Amino acid sequence: MRIPGKRVLRTRLVRTRDFVVAVEVEAVIPPDDETEPCYEAETVQLLRDVAEHAEQGDIHWLKQHGRVYQALEAG
Repeated sequence: MRIPGKRVLRTRLVRTRDFVVAVEVEAVIPPDDETEPCYEAETVQLLRDVAEHAEQGDIHWLKQHGRVYQALEAG
């Protein structure tokens, strides 16, 4: 089910212990409440999938869905 409203692109950062993944997703600004963009169920699921693949270290999959940054140990 699509939420009616204006669609805008947002960059969400998904953070895990070893990675940060910048994912561009579509947010919706509903006409009845323009104070805060919201996400449709498919977008929320994509962000969960990104987090899961980041936890597994699946860099190949992550690179297909966003920009991947790897944490380095200070030393």
